[in-house]
Amino acid sequence: MHFYSTNNPNHIVSLKEAVVKGLAPDQGLYMPVNIPRLPGRFFNELPRKTFREIGYEVIGALFKEDLSDAQIKELVDHTLAFDAPLVEVEKDVYSLELFHGPTLAFKDFGARFCSKLMAMLMRGENRKVRVLVATSGDTGSAVANGFFKVEGVEVIVLYPKGKVSELQEKQFTTLGENITALEVDGVFDDCQALVKQAFLDPELNEKMLLTSANSINVARWIPQCLYYFYAYSRLPKTDKRVAVSVPSGNFGNLGAGILAERMGLPIDMFIASTNVNRVVPDFLAGSHFEAKASIATISNSMDVGNPSNFFRLLALYGNDEALFRKKVKGFYFDDQDTQRAMIKIKEETGYIMDPHGAVGYLGLRNLMKMHPSEFVGIFLETAHPAKFKSVVDETLGIDLPIPERLHAFMKGKKEVVGMGKSFGEFKGILIGLDGTA
Repeated sequence: MHFYSTNNPNHIVSLKEAVVKGLAPDQGLYMPVNIPRLPGRFFNELPRKTFREIGYEVIGALFKEDLSDAQIKELVDHTLAFDAPLVEVEKDVYSLELFHGPTLAFKDFGARFCSKLMAMLMRGENRKVRVLVATSGDTGSAVANGFFKVEGVEVIVLYPKGKVSELQEKQFTTLGENITALEVDGVFDDCQALVKQAFLDPELNEKMLLTSANSINVARWIPQCLYYFYAYSRLPKTDKRVAVSVPSGNFGNLGAGILAERMGLPIDMFIASTNVNRVVPDFLAGSHFEAKASIATISNSMDVGNPSNFFRLLALYGNDEALFRKKVKGFYFDDQDTQRAMIKIKEETGYIMDPHGAVGYLGLRNLMKMHPSEFVGIFLETAHPAKFKSVVDETLGIDLPIPERLHAFMKGKKEVVGMGKSFGEFKGILIGLDGTA
């Protein structure tokens, strides 16, 4: 499989280069040159397939030219080591629970796939890979744990000081070994800008091999399509149209769903659901895309004012803005909307949503109100509610139990390097970590 840059369709690279580089030299995101369509037989057999069996066929269709059957099986087995159950919350409304992995967030799928694939592709290389990760919460913990103790790989996590939950922070600041956490005195967009700048710096790239494990990397982004196939396979048979609502910040997860649809998955409508960081819903409503400063909310993993994956979404629709707006509806909600939804669902059904899942639920409900009895819908519950315990407890008036896996992280000692948001300071830290200062 070959990949092109969203900024230059003539810049084409191999799978290995796309994964190891992460970002194209022109700052474009890598996209598959050809997206395979899966055969009708595959979709007819979906309800009878296990999660892993679905994974073998989907990843096989995408990577069969680059990986052996044994490698594809090893990759899928490592990635799909836990379930993603589809839970009915209300009539025709289902939650896809993506928080049953090691760090209790949907990013466990992509991080495990990325670390395993990168290790496969780099086998036999003498150079150490440095993975730079900007995080607004869950990416840092998933990537740090996915790459923890992976030989030949060092992970540097950048996160905004005071803007991630304590539980999220503990999951990537207490590991040590090959994981370094940088606490940036800024917002997520500052962290993301530093990472992008590092990829373009000639001196750094001469001294070290840099890559990313954010959703800008195809190895983090592509495997997320697997749980869309799986969710669809577990829906009860229906004549209604299918809608999927994706709580979105950097919009990689939504892009993975659209990739699944491009491969033939019959999803009729996607919903880009977000908080008051509303640049994509505004675009879908007819405005020009315009990056803005991010605003802090209780759904902090979506506090992104300049989502990197926007241009990947456009590319999936052939850069046809009208088609993009037709196939994807956008909604945004403030903290009060989010908390009201959490309370309503808890009182009416007993189901506990985290603030991100609640935003996804609200987006789905908005679409269903506009089209009564037309849709059956899935919203993505992207993280265990306990990862946002203070918000959930305060909103619902409960003391939510913390799963043992999270308790274990809380016992660790936080170790971070504090820094401002200047690239010069960041570059100095990277060179110091490399032992060449």
